[in-house]
Amino acid sequence: MSKNVRVIGENGEQLGILTLSTALSTAYDQSLDLVLMAAQSDPPVCKIMDYGKFCFDRDKKKKEAKKKQQKVSVKEIQLSWQIDVNDFNTKVKNAKRFLSDGNKVRVLVIFKGRQIMRQDVGKELLDKFVENVSELGSVDKPATLEGRAMSVIISPVKQSPAK
Repeated sequence: MSKNVRVIGENGEQLGILTLSTALSTAYDQSLDLVLMAAQSDPPVCKIMDYGKFCFDRDKKKKEAKKKQQKVSVKEIQLSWQIDVNDFNTKVKNAKRFLSDGNKVRVLVIFKGRQIMRQDVGKELLDKFVENVSELGSVDKPATLEGRAMSVIISPVKQSPAK
């Protein structure tokens, strides 16, 4: 630590460049702490403040920022390429619920055995699924074949506030 420091007062006023012992005694006289704000500058910058209050305010800001973050999870829906109409509608209804809650949806069509030869049917099924949920979600990642499953990822569309 250098012998001289630039000191900023409690209310943000510049107190100038003081020796370290003078800065410490000034802070002690005001019943406050001398906090190092920028060690890399020349001379280092210190501020006279209540360190406990500073830590409390910093932690409070971090908590507020954490509350405002949105946690998005990916929900997965599996379809068979020979799915019945009512089962399909139930899966669409679940996907709409997930999207309205703000979650992403990954829709899988799993091929078993020789069904892998009928990838066109799986692609049509995924396109139909995307079309049914298009008012609540948009395609984030188009249909791709990964092993024996064809999948598409649908992201929720931001809703405009009602007037």
